[in-house]
Amino acid sequence: MEDSVRSDDFVVIKAKENGVNIIGLTRGKDTKFHHTEKLDKGEVYIAQFTENTSAIKVRGNATLYCKHGTIEVGEQ
Repeated sequence: MEDSVRSDDFVVIKAKENGVNIIGLTRGKDTKFHHTEKLDKGEVYIAQFTENTSAIKVRGNATLYCKHGTIEVGEQ
């Protein structure tokens, strides 16, 4: 694993509605989608930044918990 990618670089995503989409994006010269998940209300997903994952996109009403705090996503 790269030195810049720590094992504790992760987020917890909790869906507040059905159909929350989570998309993992790759590292490197060309950023591409490499993984998708769909959550229903109340489901929780734990995502980790890795050698392959540089970004995570969340679409829908959800709460994200990470080392930076709590982030509300979607319409309020």
